[in-house]
Amino acid sequence: MSKIIKILGTGCSKCKSMTDVVKEVILENNIVATVEKVEDIIEIMQYNVLSTPVLVVDEVVVIKGRIPSKNEVIELLK
Repeated sequence: MSKIIKILGTGCSKCKSMTDVVKEVILENNIVATVEKVEDIIEIMQYNVLSTPVLVVDEVVVIKGRIPSKNEVIELLK
């Protein structure tokens, strides 16, 4: 089943780094997923988070305010 992944952030370097890590994990592990970058502050606020970047998997906030390791992302997407 395909995962829906959202990366919430306003375009800062941490947000871009998180996006890169997530996309690399998906490619390297043949994970079926849709990645959406959310930069609209109003939409980000709907997730009730105070710091970015934020990783949302299937509408569940799983990481906020930091860049995850590849291993961490793999575990979250299994």
